[in-house]
Amino acid sequence: MARPTSRRPGINRRAQYSLFASYVIAVAGAVIGLLTLILAKADPAGFAALRAAASEVTRPVSSGLSSMVSNIGSIDEHVVAYVNAGSQNAALRRQVDANRIQMIEARAIQQENVRLKKLLKLTETSTSEVATARLISSSSTAIRRMARISAGSAQGVRAGMPVRSPEGLIGRVLRAGPNSADILLLTDSQNIIPVRRASDNVQAISTGMDDGTLEIRPLNAGTSPFKPGDILVTTGTGGLYSPNIPVAVVVTLKGGTAIAVPLASPARVEIVMVEHPYDAGVPAPPAAEQDGQTGQNGAPQQPAGS
Repeated sequence: MARPTSRRPGINRRAQYSLFASYVIAVAGAVIGLLTLILAKADPAGFAALRAAASEVTRPVSSGLSSMVSNIGSIDEHVVAYVNAGSQNAALRRQVDANRIQMIEARAIQQENVRLKKLLKLTETSTSEVATARLISSSSTAIRRMARISAGSAQGVRAGMPVRSPEGLIGRVLRAGPNSADILLLTDSQNIIPVRRASDNVQAISTGMDDGTLEIRPLNAGTSPFKPGDILVTTGTGGLYSPNIPVAVVVTLKGGTAIAVPLASPARVEIVMVEHPYDAGVPAPPAAEQDGQTGQNGAPQQPAGS
């Protein structure tokens, strides 16, 4: 005969032992609670010491449970932060890009201020200034090495006037329009300038090479006395360029000549100054006293007092 599937709890010894153990634990807990209450009333100091000891024993468990509860409570915050991380990263990238643009603009303004301060210092010390202008464009592929500035005959610019920047000599005015002028750059082969070495006054002639460089030939025949790093300035000879204007720096030697590059490159210069020719301030000879005689420019002179 098959054993019945359902049996009473009293017949199962394991169930009896479990029930008995629960009774014992409940009675023991009640007894311990009663004894603790009596101890708290009878001996508060001893109860406090007992409570402190119990706290020390259960502190690791309490700390672990507290940390677990805190982590469980912050799960929703981590989930929200993870969801919002994409949009926050995009916003931060936009902010970084905006800051980078502002930094570039600030550097550009700072460089512009430095250039303007140099030009202001140059115009304050120069007594032959005609006009200041911006370098509009420059040609590097045309047959002639030319540049254009934003000042012309309306501002007093005339052909033959030297053009310079705070960094050095740019060239001379080739032709002037009403509000712009073409500049023949130093690197043009038609631009020949007397120069000297700034350190010891060795004389030379600078000629453009039509490739962005200058050929420096010493006046004395023989081996070139120049070496890379030499600074060349104008001599004032010829009456066009004022003396001591920086022109170029020697970069290499080629045969009996030196190759130099202009100190004032049109690719880096933005603002220039047009000056009167160096000999423009030389007084003209006295006017002739007789009719029909001509002055320095070939025009008939009028009698004094006419």
